[in-house]
Amino acid sequence: MAVTPDTYQAPWGVVTFFALSFVAAIYLIAVVGARVVLTKNASFRDKFTFIWLAFDGLIHFCVEGPFLYSSTGGRTINTSTGILAEMWRDYARADTRWGTADPTVVSLEVLTVLGAGPICFYILYLMTKRDPARHFWIVVLSTAELYGGWMTFAPDLLDGGKSLILDPTNILDFWIYLVFLNILWVFIPIYLLFDSYGEISKSLRAAQKAQTVTKTK
Repeated sequence: MAVTPDTYQAPWGVVTFFALSFVAAIYLIAVVGARVVLTKNASFRDKFTFIWLAFDGLIHFCVEGPFLYSSTGGRTINTSTGILAEMWRDYARADTRWGTADPTVVSLEVLTVLGAGPICFYILYLMTKRDPARHFWIVVLSTAELYGGWMTFAPDLLDGGKSLILDPTNILDFWIYLVFLNILWVFIPIYLLFDSYGEISKSLRAAQKAQTVTKTK
């Protein structure tokens, strides 16, 4: 059969290199964005938070957005063409549901792309204004992403992990795709959740103390 643009599929090595390079490029954009937008005396915590949220938002739009398009309207990743579809097929070796438009995965991605993505950039806007209201939205975002991660994997694991590659000898598919690229959305949201909880609690306690002092005068 003749190879055409519609039937050609790049070798796995090429697609994997593109996928990891694409993610790395998004991270570099987030780092540059933090250096351009934040002041030089910004704290490490603010820099870390800005970089993560910029990276998070760009991943939702630039990586998960194409997945959502290719998994709705009767489409699936496995039947779609283009380098981004091939990138997701590469990932689907670690979790086959991403290639077949699994309803649970797609439903969560609707919320991720249309909800979490915009919230990331709204928080970044609040950070540029030094608006403490960002901590409320960080709690909302982090809680949603933790719940999304749970609902992505828990149902399949409870069913025996039939869609997942649970082979620790497979460095790429298990350790990089399945573990590393997903565990980031566990530990970092947990850190941000508790950090913002601390800021909100501190502000509320200070306001309560000030109110109590005012009443005693």
